[in-house]
Amino acid sequence: MKLDTKRTVLVGFAFLSICAFWQMYDNLVPLILTNTFHLNETLSGAIMAADNVLALFLLPLFGGLSDKCKSPLGRRRPFILFGTLAAIVLMLQLPIWADSYHAAPGGGKIALFILCLGLLLIAMGTYRSPAVALMPDITPKPLRSKANAIINLMGAVGGILYLLITTFLYHVKSETYVSYLPLFAIVAGIMAVALAIVMFFVNEPELVKKQEEFEKQHPEDDLAEKTEKGELLPKAVKRSLAFLLISISLWFIGYNGVSTWFSVYAENVWGMSLGQANTCLTIATGGAILSYIPVGNVASRIGRRKTIRFGTLLLSGSFLVAFLLTSVLQGFSPVLYILFLLVGLAWAAINVNSLPMVVEMCSGSEVGKFTGLYYTFSMSAQIVTPIAAGWLLRNVSYLSLFPYAALFVFASFVTMGFVRHGDNKVPAKKGLEAYDVED
Repeated sequence: MKLDTKRTVLVGFAFLSICAFWQMYDNLVPLILTNTFHLNETLSGAIMAADNVLALFLLPLFGGLSDKCKSPLGRRRPFILFGTLAAIVLMLQLPIWADSYHAAPGGGKIALFILCLGLLLIAMGTYRSPAVALMPDITPKPLRSKANAIINLMGAVGGILYLLITTFLYHVKSETYVSYLPLFAIVAGIMAVALAIVMFFVNEPELVKKQEEFEKQHPEDDLAEKTEKGELLPKAVKRSLAFLLISISLWFIGYNGVSTWFSVYAENVWGMSLGQANTCLTIATGGAILSYIPVGNVASRIGRRKTIRFGTLLLSGSFLVAFLLTSVLQGFSPVLYILFLLVGLAWAAINVNSLPMVVEMCSGSEVGKFTGLYYTFSMSAQIVTPIAAGWLLRNVSYLSLFPYAALFVFASFVTMGFVRHGDNKVPAKKGLEAYDVED
């Protein structure tokens, strides 16, 4: 059984588009809210949490709708097409209103910015679950960790493209107003190219048909047959699923707290420009890129659960050491670059394996639904954490950000200890097959 790497890479362009957008969103929108519109951290955090409030409803809804879609383009591609096009149009409005407000402040312009922001978040919510569900649709269960490693690698490429461009364009901290319209336009271009690749080079109906033929030759287990008939999951599986979803929420509370506020933190604590702050994020993303494929291979040998628990320990430890170094050295130290590399490795170990563990517990006809369930819990966490972390930054100290993240990520290590299902492994090869090199 071999993974079709080329096919998985092409499918991954949908996720590349999504990650390029969210890297930009998390990076720039807090700066626009605090520096251009002069909103405080708590209110800015509440606005930043809005995407997760919407996602809480939109991702399961459109994941389930895409399961039932019978378009000639397939189940997922219609959502990817229209969602991406709407997002491109709306995202280009944000810097225009921000620049207009800076030139001539007015409450109406803030309202229009927030309106466009809300519509943009709805557009993104319509196609995120369908885009992610496309990979399990066409990939055998035992190979989903490896395939998800490639999908996440493509997402990381989207994120690092944005970071490298930002580092080049904004490498010096400016004392005057900075327009981010060029960055929004570049990311819109990246999204348009990624969309074209998915629409022209990924024949979803044909690939799904091949996967269905494979499943007929390799029937799923009893659990899949039960869920296919609409019966409830066994109690033991439901318990594992519950603890897995709680774990997902906990590590997203920690990780997203840092990712949401990092550019503001770096500016206020380390005195960095946007480009300098993004150098740290580029290193973390680079660490993830280097790790995605090895992590997928490791998970296929030692199990997804063990790989995730290793990642949560490494991530929480890295956040804690970052806090200690910053406190002792009273500022930024180049040693922290090593920690950002480890953060990338840790996040890869977690991210590659968590979604496959969730969808492992469902049948093929419910992949969109369970993908939406995964995002319900991850987004629920991300509703809380921008507000909670923003409150801490404003009322306690900016230095509280890393301990806050370390605590919640470590809690996920504990809850993952109660997960007993979803840990599928590729069967060990025997004889001459052991020398076969997979793509």
